[in-house]
Amino acid sequence: MYLKTLNLRQFRNYQDQKVEFNAAKTILVGNNAQGKSNLLEAVELLATLRSHRMTRDRDLVQEGEAIAQINATLERQTGVSDLTLTLRRNGRRSVALNGESIRRQMDFLGVLNAVQFSSLDLELVRGGPEGRRNWLDTLLIQLEPVYAHILQQYNHVLRQRNAFLKKTQDLAPSNQDSELAVWDAQLATTGTRVIRRRDRAIQRLAPIASAWHASISGSTEVLQIKYVPNIPLEDNQPEEVQQAFLAKIQQRAIAEMHQGTTLVGPHRDEVELTINQTPARQYGSQGQQRTLVLALKLAELQLIEEVVKEPPLLLLDDVLAELDLSRQNQLLDAIQDRFQTLITTTHLGSFDSQWLKSSQILFVKAGEIIPQI
Repeated sequence: MYLKTLNLRQFRNYQDQKVEFNAAKTILVGNNAQGKSNLLEAVELLATLRSHRMTRDRDLVQEGEAIAQINATLERQTGVSDLTLTLRRNGRRSVALNGESIRRQMDFLGVLNAVQFSSLDLELVRGGPEGRRNWLDTLLIQLEPVYAHILQQYNHVLRQRNAFLKKTQDLAPSNQDSELAVWDAQLATTGTRVIRRRDRAIQRLAPIASAWHASISGSTEVLQIKYVPNIPLEDNQPEEVQQAFLAKIQQRAIAEMHQGTTLVGPHRDEVELTINQTPARQYGSQGQQRTLVLALKLAELQLIEEVVKEPPLLLLDDVLAELDLSRQNQLLDAIQDRFQTLITTTHLGSFDSQWLKSSQILFVKAGEIIPQI
């Protein structure tokens, strides 16, 4: 999978910028706040329709403009595709493939696959469960694009059920039972689909990440990744999960009515990361946490490649400065020319001469991209 061109119009700080990629590795060099990360974010949006930096489309559209557009040409084994994502300050985004508008956005997912690794990813270890859920969901969207629709359905039911609980918080339980039962059934049905897919993804990812971690740490540490769903998961069969879901809703019914919010379901799941059987967030140095995140990212690359049968793009946003020399070398050795890689950096000092020779180098300044002369 090879990204040939990227065109940004009124996106972030880019007015109208076209980039042609002509090497397996592209290094984007520039001071902070010039637009390096914005370019990587545009590729991430084409791959997942999500940004790990912003939740609202209006924040991605240039100040004073109504729309922003990201256009890319991608070459895959199946041929060349033209992707377009249009973001609106006020209104819904739209997507097109080879010039044809696509009604269901999940049909746009899976055309381009990418793994993003930024300095913000250290929060995967140090931060709360929500960041780990988002990370897992973003990976799943690429492994199985229909998951975007499944997650959307679950979140829709969750919002409706929360609104109902809030509205009826002060009523006697008997007055809300019948309607609540309808929301319970829908929550269990949609939530079961989310839980089963998250469980399957972690089952596949965990051994790959552990192997990478052993390799990077010189086998001195053992990484374990465990999916801990909010619903007890004895067996990944839909009927069993659904029954367990409904049983737990019954257990928490009084607490939910009292708090006016849904306390049961995959929106409260956790992904446990442990090193030598100790929770990673409480364990050791920043260096060890960085090793863990690096292992996760390399595992994502490998798993996506196994599933989609082509190597995804790798987006490295200012991470080399975060890694010591041996971890930098581990990462750069793993990449070689196997993955098309876009790397942002403030200076070229992190790269050896061999890397610089085989890379396309672009300078980014105030939303403009200038090739190295």
